[in-house]
Amino acid sequence: MNNMNVPKSNFPASQEVLDDLTAQFESLTPELRKAAAYVLENPNDVGVSSIREIAELANVKPNSFVRMARSVGFEGYDDFREPFREEIRKGGGNFPDRARWLQSLARGGKLAGLYVDMASSAIDNIERTFAATSAAAMQAAADAIVAARRTFVLGVGVNGSNARNFTYLADMAVDTIDAIPRHGSVAIDDLARAGKGDVLIAMTCKPFRTEVVEAVEIARKQSVTIIAISDSPASPIVIGSDHSFIIDAETPQFFPSSVSTIALLETLMAFVIADADPAVISNIESFHARRHALGIYHE
Repeated sequence: MNNMNVPKSNFPASQEVLDDLTAQFESLTPELRKAAAYVLENPNDVGVSSIREIAELANVKPNSFVRMARSVGFEGYDDFREPFREEIRKGGGNFPDRARWLQSLARGGKLAGLYVDMASSAIDNIERTFAATSAAAMQAAADAIVAARRTFVLGVGVNGSNARNFTYLADMAVDTIDAIPRHGSVAIDDLARAGKGDVLIAMTCKPFRTEVVEAVEIARKQSVTIIAISDSPASPIVIGSDHSFIIDAETPQFFPSSVSTIALLETLMAFVIADADPAVISNIESFHARRHALGIYHE
């Protein structure tokens, strides 16, 4: 890459940039070595810092970063940091890094691009999630829920809300589905009496939550049927599960996206209702009729 201008539409991966910078390190001037050393030791700062900010951190002049970028084939610092921004955008950085990246977009007047990225990632996540599963897999999971004595839906953090939303919708039709952990409890206690004939729907994305992983391990030992939802086939809740769904959670935001998880859960709920006893329809009708009678809905 050295002595070559890198086309904006074809940026290398950030690790390639770091490798090339390492290879060129000895040939750099002392001032450029200081800039390069800072980049090699703090690569995540590149994607979130302006040239003035990173120059101050490295204790060099801003122009040193321009010349360092050119030494490895880039037109300037903005082009040089694009592979690092892309790494954060794809989830390679930690949560604080990605938050700083979002703020850097605002400072640079690039929020219109962020808007497009958010919309694109939401649509792409749903498409990839549904492409990775099938109606048959969804029906098999729904069959297990319909046949279960009880179904426990486990999520913590943002997935706690997703679990409770699924349970709220289910409660209109059936009364065998519970969200855990219950208020004031922990998931492993809520599963104490669960066993063969019960189902656990468990959700966690990278970084995987310990309490969810531990609850799944205990449920397996108690012969509970596991339906796992995660963003990796190597997830500890997916490996060894009876049914699994791999969702895409990529986002320019700093926390994993819930869009595909919600879409998948809504689809699973639709399959459960379609698969259940016809009496569930009258349950749903009664539920809404009672709400109208009580004035819960604004007429």
